[in-house]
Amino acid sequence: MRTRKLTVLGMGIALYVVLSYTVKIPLINQIRTDFGYLVFGVFLCIYGWQASVVGVLGCIISNLLYSGTFPLGWALGQLFIGLFCGWLLPKQKSRVLRCLTAAIAVLIGIAGIKTIVESVLFNLPLGLKVVRGLVAAVADLIPFLAGILISDRLPVTVEEKKEEKT
Repeated sequence: MRTRKLTVLGMGIALYVVLSYTVKIPLINQIRTDFGYLVFGVFLCIYGWQASVVGVLGCIISNLLYSGTFPLGWALGQLFIGLFCGWLLPKQKSRVLRCLTAAIAVLIGIAGIKTIVESVLFNLPLGLKVVRGLVAAVADLIPFLAGILISDRLPVTVEEKKEEKT
């Protein structure tokens, strides 16, 4: 059972990296919509907090491949999003509540945690980083919400539901 879940989460990381690395919509000032969040949203709804590894490792690997830098702020923001949403989303039945939870998590994780970490690390004015962080959060929230809504449509077998409980 554990081997199957580990394999599926590994495939989720790979899919996150592929979508993040290949499907990018540029917005402003090197901010791009990251479609890896679509995969992250689906996996958090299905596997809960354990799928945090999909977002964190997917983010780290795709950034290392794309720019060659280790994204500490992004990784910590992803970790918060993964743990917060992974704990709450599988318990919620209402789509509206799921989307609201996701929006709060992404705003805190990206516009808050990532922005503060990068401001401290790179000694940049927080006011400047907050605006960019908000734009990045909204840009990433859209595919994240799409992933959450898609997860409702995916068939999950009875065996997978039993695995989730154990």
